Amino acid sequence: MKNNKYIYLVFVLLLGASIQAQTKKWTLEECVRYALDNNISIKQSELDTQTTAIDKKDAFGKFLPTANAQVSHSWNIGLNQDITTGLLRNQTTQFTSAGASVGVDIYKGLQNQNALRKANLSIMASKYQLLKMQEDISLNVANAFLQVLFNKENLKVQKEQLAISEKQYTRSDELVKAGTIPRGDLLDIKATVATGKQNVVVAENTLLISKLSLAQLLQLKEFNDFDVVDDTNINAGETILAQSPIAIYEKAKETRTELKIAKTNLEIAEKNVAIAKGAYQPSLRGFYNFNSRVSNSDRTTLVGGTPVVIGPAPFWNQFSDNKGQSFGAELSIPIFNGFSVRNNVERNKVSLEKSKIDLEQKNLDLQRNVYTAFTDTKGALNAHEAAVVALEARQGAYDYAKEKFAVGLMNAFDFNQSQTLLTNAQSEVIRTKYDYIFKTKILEFYFGIPIIPIVKN
Repeated sequence: MKNNKYIYLVFVLLLGASIQAQTKKWTLEECVRYALDNNISIKQSELDTQTTAIDKKDAFGKFLPTANAQVSHSWNIGLNQDITTGLLRNQTTQFTSAGASVGVDIYKGLQNQNALRKANLSIMASKYQLLKMQEDISLNVANAFLQVLFNKENLKVQKEQLAISEKQYTRSDELVKAGTIPRGDLLDIKATVATGKQNVVVAENTLLISKLSLAQLLQLKEFNDFDVVDDTNINAGETILAQSPIAIYEKAKETRTELKIAKTNLEIAEKNVAIAKGAYQPSLRGFYNFNSRVSNSDRTTLVGGTPVVIGPAPFWNQFSDNKGQSFGAELSIPIFNGFSVRNNVERNKVSLEKSKIDLEQKNLDLQRNVYTAFTDTKGALNAHEAAVVALEARQGAYDYAKEKFAVGLMNAFDFNQSQTLLTNAQSEVIRTKYDYIFKTKILEFYFGIPIIPIVKN
């Protein structure tokens, strides 16, 4: 019995955890955070950042000396010169040679220094690219999230209107039986109920598709029970519209990532020109070499005037006696190289001019986008306010039509038209509301206000 109680407790806990997981609803911040942590494009951009860090190590390594060692062992079979007597004789000899060399760049036209500065700029540019991608993903997630909220509210409106139509059908059926309205009006109401059911089905499908789109954008593996919170803290405040377009543009020039990327690319292009020009200058390199050799061939010596063959000298004695060293400096002066250096400089100058034009174009695009976003946001607010006023008027007209229809002073067709116009007005209020919220978020982006804070690496 005691074991059964434990099993029952574990079952209840697992069931509760399962229900909680299935009923979890995602907030906007959770959606954006999940997308930033799991998006494949962002992960690729993070790897690009790691690659630029490795490139910086390469650039730093050019300041360090290079050291190399080599060892070789060879067999010589046949007629060879005796290294002791200088005579030729048939023999098999083995030679072992070893050496080491060290070199360091003393001056190379400042190419190494400029390459290191370029590597630092490349790291900065890759981080800006990562940040830009994170911002774009956040904006796309916010758009998809708001679309789900819009479809939820639209479904709610369609269900409410269907419920009203069903009640009206029941009321009309009683009026037909009482002889107050003709039976044809009841058929019109019945058709309205059927249309309402179709609208609910369409709204449900639209909501489901928008949820799937958001889940796929988040790259969720399991999204059958995916849902978002109904009560969101996203508010369509008018604070950003209190700013002038000029103020927003000036702020955007300081904060927008695309401008930072263009400026960094311009600086990288300038360093490329400096590196290319460095090839015109002489280069000075210091070096040190060490080498030695050992032979295992027999030696011949004279004993009492008679040549006597003796074994090879000890290994370490030969290594010490045969060693040699050299050191110095090597100056290389470029004179003519088939115009390769000049062409490389000209090529990088062209890239520099393209970077300047790109930066100028980015500034023009930003100015146009800011003014367009400001106009769109202001227009969306006016559209929402107008939709609210229209809804109030449609609600009053519907209430009046409902009273007239109840006493037989309006036919079912005109009443259905009034109800349809009310439903359209309600949907328009919802659409303009979320359109205004999204456009506000875009304008806030230009003003340096992210959807959620993004950690900059």
